[in-house]
Amino acid sequence: MKYYIIVGEASGDLHASHLMRALMDIDVEAEFRFFGGDMMSAVGGERVKHYRELAYMGFIPVLLHLPAIFRNMALCKKDIVQWNPDVVILVDYPGFNLSIAKYVRSHTSIPVYYYISPKIWAWKEYRIKNIKRDVKEMFSILPFEIPFYETKHKYPIHYVGNPTQDEVNKFLSEYKETFEEFCIGNRLKSVTYVIDKENVMPGQTTHLPTTAVNTNIPIIALLAGSRRQEIKDNLPAMIEATRHLQGTYQIVLAGAPGIPVDYYRQFVQDTGVKIVFNKTYQLLAHATAALVTSGTATLETALFNVPQVVCYETPIPKVIAFLRKHLIKVKYISLVNLIADKEVVTELVADTFTIENIKTELESILPGGDRRDVMLAEYAQLRKILGNEKAPDNAAGIMYRLLTRKNEEN
Repeated sequence: MKYYIIVGEASGDLHASHLMRALMDIDVEAEFRFFGGDMMSAVGGERVKHYRELAYMGFIPVLLHLPAIFRNMALCKKDIVQWNPDVVILVDYPGFNLSIAKYVRSHTSIPVYYYISPKIWAWKEYRIKNIKRDVKEMFSILPFEIPFYETKHKYPIHYVGNPTQDEVNKFLSEYKETFEEFCIGNRLKSVTYVIDKENVMPGQTTHLPTTAVNTNIPIIALLAGSRRQEIKDNLPAMIEATRHLQGTYQIVLAGAPGIPVDYYRQFVQDTGVKIVFNKTYQLLAHATAALVTSGTATLETALFNVPQVVCYETPIPKVIAFLRKHLIKVKYISLVNLIADKEVVTELVADTFTIENIKTELESILPGGDRRDVMLAEYAQLRKILGNEKAPDNAAGIMYRLLTRKNEEN
């Protein structure tokens, strides 16, 4: 069968690539055409546009790039009609994808499937009308979305498990690199000392052994988002809040895919902060704590068992704080807290996003801090809530069965 897939950011590229592999396992004739990224291209098929040409965040950037956005949208609609796939699969990215869904439903007989629901339970809940009208099947990866869709809005969905849980578990089962190897390979600090008992002066004591030992300088990871605007808003405060820990810890930034190193230099130059690109999971595997901008990264950090503070700077913070209290439909912004339905990780957003608050909360989750052990215990409960379902395999199986049945009926 022919699958047309549309993603708009790095996390969508990752999840869609795994879905594609799962579809290939059960459909030997699978063909793919997509708006996506490098991971999807590595699986196979024809990429029409890279997601970097679609991903604009914030009112002003979107406004400035409206002509390009409309051109890409028109290209996508025309390309779908010409290729005539068996299904269009949308992955998150609602501003673009819901417009595509509306067009496909009104101009073709191609079914539209949505893998990874847009977060309408948090904002723009009115979009449920469009989804019920234009999306044939919804595939959810968050357990709390089941009552939102099925009970509140009477819209049946498929909960398939959480792909992030799958991806982290798979990575940890295969990853063998030691802390020292990771540091050496990425030009980080891993210092070896040799303690010779004969050279200790009379009366001097030492708790170190007489053989060579590694003194590892632990890592605090910074995950400042995947878009330029997020990085610009959040990274400077993250760096400033960790400045006093330089030396005791090494501060390491996860470079986002598609963001050039030159963009980061304006923030990290002369700060001592190191950058590693395309190694976020490796970084989290070795991190002691993390500062994280809200998004999938908060859940990834929790699944790696790394205590974290969620930091999300917003414009006009007092206004945003008011909106959070009176208009936004959910109590939390991080997936960790939303899934747990309680505050597991501290969220510093809008008027609470300050350097002093970040410092205080970070120190509370470092070794010896009063929140570290509590947070780690809550992470264990989070993993139980998510379960061990293999989301891409489950979604692919359901999609293939539905499409096969549809083709047989026709």
